[in-house]
Amino acid sequence: MRATVLMGLLAAGLGVAAAWVGPAAAQTARAPRPATAAAVGEGGKVQESNEWTVGLAGGLLEGTNIRFAAEMAKVLDDRPNLRVLPMVTYGALGNIEDLLYLKGVDVTITSADVLEEFVRKGTLANIKNRVRYICSFYINEVHVYVRPEIKTLEDLNGKKVSFNTAGSAANLTGGIIFDRLHINAERVLMNNSIALEKMRSGEIAGVVHVTGAPTDLFAKYKPEPGFHFLPVPYASNLKDYYVPTALTSRDYPNLLEPGQIVDTVGVPQVLAVYNWPPETERYRRVARFVEYFFKRFDQFRQPPFHPKWNEINLASSLPGWTRFKAAEELLAQEAPPPETGAGKQQFDAWMRARAAKTGQRMTDEEAGALFKQFQEWMKREGSQSAVR
Repeated sequence: MRATVLMGLLAAGLGVAAAWVGPAAAQTARAPRPATAAAVGEGGKVQESNEWTVGLAGGLLEGTNIRFAAEMAKVLDDRPNLRVLPMVTYGALGNIEDLLYLKGVDVTITSADVLEEFVRKGTLANIKNRVRYICSFYINEVHVYVRPEIKTLEDLNGKKVSFNTAGSAANLTGGIIFDRLHINAERVLMNNSIALEKMRSGEIAGVVHVTGAPTDLFAKYKPEPGFHFLPVPYASNLKDYYVPTALTSRDYPNLLEPGQIVDTVGVPQVLAVYNWPPETERYRRVARFVEYFFKRFDQFRQPPFHPKWNEINLASSLPGWTRFKAAEELLAQEAPPPETGAGKQQFDAWMRARAAKTGQRMTDEEAGALFKQFQEWMKREGSQSAVR
């Protein structure tokens, strides 16, 4: 009898233990994997979402390039025929590396001087054959903003100056221009929003920011007594990729007095792609992007889009770059007028700077005659460079 009772109690205890342990064991068991889209009959959606989606590497949040990327996404959207995904990235140098190595990046915005920099450093093999351009974009102005005690660029020698983050246009173009002008500042790489705050305490003497004016970094910046933009001279050794331009009170009414102009230089931006063979799927995807971009381009020239869209001439050539085959073919069909050839963008940038300084604009006839003289000057410069 006693044995029977003990056995019953033991069995009951084991049952309670089993009931107690069961939920804990269930909690530690691996949860079933979620069903894939294909498994639940949505395989077609997967293909549709990826087939005509183009990844567009823009730039930093405080820059102009990311705004252009977002505006392209808005205008070119025609799902399922085309979808553009704008991406926040590190900038001009980083965008080329993303174009080469990062999955999902099909198109990028970068600077005209970036290929030559990679060639000079020898960091990317055969780079000029691996990258193509769709069109030359707008001009990014070089902003040099400094503390009160800094009066000229030469005063920055030996001083700490922020060139934004690694891979940015400020790091690339700003560094090249400082090298060519022989300004030996101590270069610091940090986000320029942070660098502006460090300027207040005197930790940093200035910032170099290369982006399209106006940019929110300065347009929304609270003026600090004595802080100011420095002029950047257009030296003879900057004529390969750079153009003379200016920052005006219309760009930054919070930082410049009415009518005030600060001479500077600018670098054309580039809408670039990888040099895909024409028979590949990636080529067809980018070719469709180019077709939509060219066909809908006039929409960008209207408000509320960035005013710099009006600077862009789709047919302008770009020294040192080769145009993407699909873009070349579309431009040939459009048969652009002869005045849209090499040098037109440099001339247009000079005309804008001249108008901003003088407040006077030429007639179309006067501008046409001056452009012919400009072309002759460019030809002479080219032939003399070849002799040298």
